[in-house]
Amino acid sequence: MGEFLAEAREALRAAEAFCGPLELEEISNRRGSAVWKAGGPRGSVSIKLGTGEAAEVTAREASVLDQLPGYTVTAGRFDGGTWYVTPWLTGPSTWDVFRSLRKGDGGKDEALAASVGLCRAVADFHTDGWVHGDLQPAHGIHGEDGTVRLLDFAWTRRIGSTPWTAFDGTMIHLTAPELAARIINGPQPVETTQTADVHALAGTLWTCVTGKWPLDYDTAGLDKGTPVEEFRRAIARRAVPLSTAMPWPALQARLRHVLLAAPDERPTAAKLANLVEAVDG
Repeated sequence: MGEFLAEAREALRAAEAFCGPLELEEISNRRGSAVWKAGGPRGSVSIKLGTGEAAEVTAREASVLDQLPGYTVTAGRFDGGTWYVTPWLTGPSTWDVFRSLRKGDGGKDEALAASVGLCRAVADFHTDGWVHGDLQPAHGIHGEDGTVRLLDFAWTRRIGSTPWTAFDGTMIHLTAPELAARIINGPQPVETTQTADVHALAGTLWTCVTGKWPLDYDTAGLDKGTPVEEFRRAIARRAVPLSTAMPWPALQARLRHVLLAAPDERPTAAKLANLVEAVDG
């Protein structure tokens, strides 16, 4: 684990004002973006630091958090980067909720409830006029009261605004084909869509069920050494078939429909919630 940047000590002061005396744990650190969990006697917060190209992405995410009901954020800049502090979301991720199911230890009722909860959280987000842009198995947090909170808003935008000058995609394995094609062919900036969010939502749930991405890369001749650009071209052409692994056919049949559908034939996140809720075993 790395050392906390001394230049960002103002972030530590903001965290300490919320938590009291701090204990720090580095959660992730890649491509200029570092996340720390800071805990103290009064609570816990997330500290995110962005340096280099990630500085403006971090600032953009802080701006989104500042506009969302139910989230609070304190943000600032330091020499070479940007930081923000926001309360730590407590609870398992969607990926974690499905762990027992993937291991074959039951947990189907919990997984189904989590699926519906995540779909409804995305539906509410869409109704409020937002596109998330980077839905993944770890980006929904399930509270004890059943509430699902979204996180990681680096590529989130409000409908009618495009806060970046260039966009090259987020999680490639969950990218909708039409979004991949737009990234390749332009024009830039690419506007993410709620429809593409629904594709990523279905892919997220599929991944949580099977433990693997929805696309069968082996059949398409793609492997871990394949450049991202090649993955994107294949996804844009719909040249990668869906996986045939179906450990939960009743749920996956509904997800499969979404993943194969044309953009204008995909259900909304609210409709997907209803379809998932109707799954019987």
